[in-house]
Amino acid sequence: MTLPFGIKFLDIVDILIVAFLLYQLFVWLKGTVGMQLIRGIFILLFIYFVSQQLGLRVLNWLMDRFVTVFLIVLVIVFQPELRRGLERLGRGCFLSRFGISFLPKNPVVVRQIIDAVQKCSEEKIGGLIVIERGTGLNEYIESGVKIDAPVSEELLITILTKGTPLHDGAIIIQGDRILAAGCLLPLTDNKSIDRRLGTRHRAAIGMSEQSDAFIIVISEQTGTISIAENASFTYDISKQQLEEKLFDIYKPEQKKR
Repeated sequence: MTLPFGIKFLDIVDILIVAFLLYQLFVWLKGTVGMQLIRGIFILLFIYFVSQQLGLRVLNWLMDRFVTVFLIVLVIVFQPELRRGLERLGRGCFLSRFGISFLPKNPVVVRQIIDAVQKCSEEKIGGLIVIERGTGLNEYIESGVKIDAPVSEELLITILTKGTPLHDGAIIIQGDRILAAGCLLPLTDNKSIDRRLGTRHRAAIGMSEQSDAFIIVISEQTGTISIAENASFTYDISKQQLEEKLFDIYKPEQKKR
């Protein structure tokens, strides 16, 4: 099919696909160190273009050598962003499309988590709780102390209570069991987040950027409850909002789409 001015229908599809991919790249890199590196690369490409036009032989020779190793450098420099993007692509195209869930449908677990979080919030006990979903979290579990015990309000509060050995790390839950506590999570390198957010909040955002886990944060200073998932962060949510989120995660039946 040929449109006016000799433009073919496939040309439009081609342009739309490229525009979509560039937009997704911008979204993935926005606010990260990767975006600053992209700007630097564009500056170098501009210099290369100018040197070609002006016939600067020495500069052209240097830039030619740079271009030959450009792809290798690109993979090395953007390794974290590439990994994050591919993980999101995999989750978005396959897992979320079919509503696949890896959690047992146990509303009792939700009640235990809600009550523990609420009590910690009231008493301003800081905490970081990670609920594993599709992406395995073994590398983070290995950084903490393995527990492998049923989820219970009492155990969660005991672990999070200030002064206990595992207080400062994250609790990782898989289904109806606490797998580990005192775990170290990756901090986000997003420069656009509120600077007032503490280490727990930054760790929650970082974890949500690198996995599909659902993360709950309890502020030690204010007692506010916040959540992070899919690289999105919501500050100061209500108990009812948290209940809705958790019941959706531990819903009795899969969503039909």
